[in-house]
Amino acid sequence: MKRLLLAACLALLVAGGPAGAAGPRPIFVLNSLDATISMIDPVSFAEIRRIPTGKEPHHLYLTPDEKSLIVANALGNSLTFVDPVTGAVQRTVRDIVDPYHLRFSPDMKWFVTAANRLNHVDLYRWQPANADKPLELVKRIEAPKTPSHLSIDSRSTVVYASLQDSDELMAIDLATQTPRWKVKVGKLPADIFLTADDRHLLVGLTGDRVVEVYDVSQPKPVLVKRIPTGEGAHAFRSRGDKRHVFVSNRVANTISQIDTHTFTVVAEYPAPGGPDCMDLLADGKTLLVSSRWARKVSFIDLEKKQVVRQVEVGRSPHGVWTLDHAPR
Repeated sequence: MKRLLLAACLALLVAGGPAGAAGPRPIFVLNSLDATISMIDPVSFAEIRRIPTGKEPHHLYLTPDEKSLIVANALGNSLTFVDPVTGAVQRTVRDIVDPYHLRFSPDMKWFVTAANRLNHVDLYRWQPANADKPLELVKRIEAPKTPSHLSIDSRSTVVYASLQDSDELMAIDLATQTPRWKVKVGKLPADIFLTADDRHLLVGLTGDRVVEVYDVSQPKPVLVKRIPTGEGAHAFRSRGDKRHVFVSNRVANTISQIDTHTFTVVAEYPAPGGPDCMDLLADGKTLLVSSRWARKVSFIDLEKKQVVRQVEVGRSPHGVWTLDHAPR
């Protein structure tokens, strides 16, 4: 009976809902310590499938054609390509060294990974027409120590990377594939977020309780402000309005919403269990958060400012994503 129910759920997801009507697509959560993905039905809120990956999947990203979800397996030295609607594993690309974090450039010419353990940032040429080798390594750039998160400007000219264990921020020029600069920042920089005008870069300080704001329109970045958010400021997710951004405060167990015009916190939300990565449902009213230490994904109602649901997943849930999300 369980198999029949699972088959029926998957069939509905593939069809997009009853009678093939457009309907909500699944939610994916990466279980870093289990080397799996939890696939969650957004209607029943039940985990309907566990998808195997390589060792330590941490972050994920959609291909430009939106046909594949790329899961970066840091210890597995590989990328797992997953169908974002059905959850079917499409292929595994090997010999991608220590891909902890990943990003496409907006012009889709570059695919960039941060090797968190091995202290380098890799620049790949994206060649989707080559089924055997979709990624060609162009340049490996030393990035000591412990490159954590990446961001790329809207013109596809520069990659920013936080260096977690040296408390630094670096910029890499994509045209020349060389470093532009490297500067000191606060304690344990993790995720970084570039404002819509490419002028300001926000840095989450996991070793502190603030987000630092840098003006990166200068030849070298200038510290503009330190925004108090909560202990363990860590990951960002845009609200999709080109003005507001969420930051997860992993130690404080809260989410702060920052206004990037005034650089102030304008709202706070509870987020138990060590909040980490986030995604926002298409209605703009529900924030999904991986509760890293609780083995759950939490659903936060932004209007009520409360957790309305938690779904059990695997160990150390990290990246969370759904195709039915609000703009990023």
